Amino acid sequence: MSFLGESVFRTTFRPPACYPLPMSAAGQFCSVARALDLLGGRWTLLVVRELLLGGRRFNEIRRGIPRVSRTVLSERLQALVAAGVVTHQGDSYELAEAGRELLATVAALGTWGQRWLPRNAGREDLDLGPLLLDMQRRVRVAALPAEPLVVRFALARQPQRRLLLKAGEAALCSEDAGFPERLVVGGPLPALAGWWRGDQDFAAARRAGLTLEGPRALARAFPDWFERYLFHAVAPAKGLAA
Repeated sequence: MSFLGESVFRTTFRPPACYPLPMSAAGQFCSVARALDLLGGRWTLLVVRELLLGGRRFNEIRRGIPRVSRTVLSERLQALVAAGVVTHQGDSYELAEAGRELLATVAALGTWGQRWLPRNAGREDLDLGPLLLDMQRRVRVAALPAEPLVVRFALARQPQRRLLLKAGEAALCSEDAGFPERLVVGGPLPALAGWWRGDQDFAAARRAGLTLEGPRALARAFPDWFERYLFHAVAPAKGLAA
């Protein structure tokens, strides 16, 4: 799903009767304050982001936010369900109309953060899991080689992970996927993250220590197998170096 280019739409949504009206909006009538009572807590909009990107089950959502505890994630989902932002049936969560309208909000936050927040992957406390999950989601299937292959990520001080790439499928796995490991990506995590986020091009990432071991043709094609991060093309504001 793409955030960019989407328009905000009007809605006739009304909170369900079971949803308790916020009591901590600093005494304000303002809808910004009232919305922040529901959405402004830590992790909440990241939960919405994961649902916008196709997460449906509890563990799928948590895979994109690995540092949230299971208890807190459960609480955030329950609050969103009670507010009518998310629906829950069986073991599946989906955005209701009120939740889908948050697409514009999440897109605006992503664009703002990419433009105005300093970017220095080498100084950031990064997790490998969400980065690889985003890479899996943004594989350009039409650009993949005809034969299935596995890319093994053996980055410094990170658990090894594998990305299976074949026609119509991209899947992350921690064990042998049963297909040839044709490429091994090594080096520091910040070099990979900086390229993915758009802080630097692939040549600069290689100069920063990112390595690719495998057939030269596959190594050369590797960057073109992905769409890259959704906001990678948003340039930093003047005076802020990417």
